[in-house]
Amino acid sequence: MIRKCIILSAILTISFLSSCKDDETEAPIETEEITFTKEGEATLLKPNGDTIQQIDIEIADNSYERQTGLMYRESMEDDQGMLFIYDNEAPRAFYMKNTYIPLDIIYFAADSTAVSFQKNAQPQDETSLPSGEPAQFVLELNAGLADDWNIEVGDKIDFKRVD
Repeated sequence: MIRKCIILSAILTISFLSSCKDDETEAPIETEEITFTKEGEATLLKPNGDTIQQIDIEIADNSYERQTGLMYRESMEDDQGMLFIYDNEAPRAFYMKNTYIPLDIIYFAADSTAVSFQKNAQPQDETSLPSGEPAQFVLELNAGLADDWNIEVGDKIDFKRVD
């Protein structure tokens, strides 16, 4: 009987402690929206030099920026993109963890020539999206723009930083 009372008392104590809350209502944490910051301009070019499209770019050229990329963004304009710059040419792979907008991912070799695409990458999908070929530069655009602008393997990217 005493054993049953001790067990019942323990259960009631645990239930009480686990159901106790502060009187304050838990409010959702407000975070500031991440907005586009123009850090450069990029021009997409056909091999003959004809301009395909000019866009404003954010530049991801350090480890933190490359790991974060476009995560947590709610939107991006069609004349904007993010350019990832690496120190060397190597096989690359991206994924869409914590990325809320669908993207086209274009991989460029060290000579700025497009070597492959991952089109219409789906938000929050953690599937690896490999370059297939070594790449030194990677451009992320809103999904569908690579097709709309007729960007093809062999096209080039030219970019510059702005102050």
